[in-house]
Amino acid sequence: GGDIGLEVHPDTDQFIRLDAGKGKVQMGKTKKKLYFEQDVEDGFALFVPAGMWHNVTNVGDEPMQVYAIYAPSHHAAGKVHKTQEAAEADEKAGNDEPPEWTVQPEAQ
Repeated sequence: GGDIGLEVHPDTDQFIRLDAGKGKVQMGKTKKKLYFEQDVEDGFALFVPAGMWHNVTNVGDEPMQVYAIYAPSHHAAGKVHKTQEAAEADEKAGNDEPPEWTVQPEAQ
């Protein structure tokens, strides 16, 4: 039942790969209209275009493991979060800033 959290990256494409478990992907152009829905499992890869709302929810009986690649990076170099809670704590503490050499989109 856990998920990555419904989110959108206005100026950033995202690649997500499911490395373990089973999930359900939802995507749409608005937060309230997620018109795309697909069951996925270990080995599936997703491409999320910039501006697309998306979520991946665990629908299996085991932990779901995903990794994401952003262009440009949204996280500190070499950063790996073992859990969603760890990622949120790092972000809240300001310990997950992208490297200075990355070219980040302007704030919206």
